[in-house]
Amino acid sequence: METMKKPNIPAFLLWEYDLNTFNYDKSYKIVIERVLERGTMEDWKEIVHYYPHEKIIETIEWSAQLQNRDKEFSKLFLKSDYFDVL
Repeated sequence: METMKKPNIPAFLLWEYDLNTFNYDKSYKIVIERVLERGTMEDWKEIVHYYPHEKIIETIEWSAQLQNRDKEFSKLFLKSDYFDVL
């Protein structure tokens, strides 16, 4: 059986899901939202490398959990050159 590729983020961010069967591609909004809310810089790096920027921006706009301040910061941070120098 082939192992599905998945982002390397801490299991506690998705504590209520069975990560053995969790689909990181179909449930991208959940993953991205959790990382933006509670993740570390390493978790941010992981989602930026795993998901296209368009999906991250879409999730930021979609999220009812993120405060406007956090949405604006997230969009600004994604546009910065921080991830280009990694």
